[in-house]
Amino acid sequence: MIRPLLFCALLATSAPLLASSFAGTTAGSASGASSKGSSSSSDDDKVVQAAREEAAGFVASDGKLRGARLQAALLHLRQQDAGAAEASDMELARAILAR
Repeated sequence: MIRPLLFCALLATSAPLLASSFAGTTAGSASGASSKGSSSSSDDDKVVQAAREEAAGFVASDGKLRGARLQAALLHLRQQDAGAAEASDMELARAILAR
């Protein structure tokens, strides 16, 4: 019961932050993904989607809980997007939750 409520609260509070932090970076990743083909973008989505639950735990614990899927997604995002390479782990975790 608490977990869904916590997730919704975190998602609602992080939305304004994400709009200002990642406005330019999402466009760059979308254009890069379209040139690579559909299988590449679906693989990207699988890596990031698999990390959503761990991203929620990371944000809820203020960065204390880190899982292997979240670490893989953070690395993947940073390799795919120059803007993400400059973002903090917390910013990227919030971006994963906003997807």
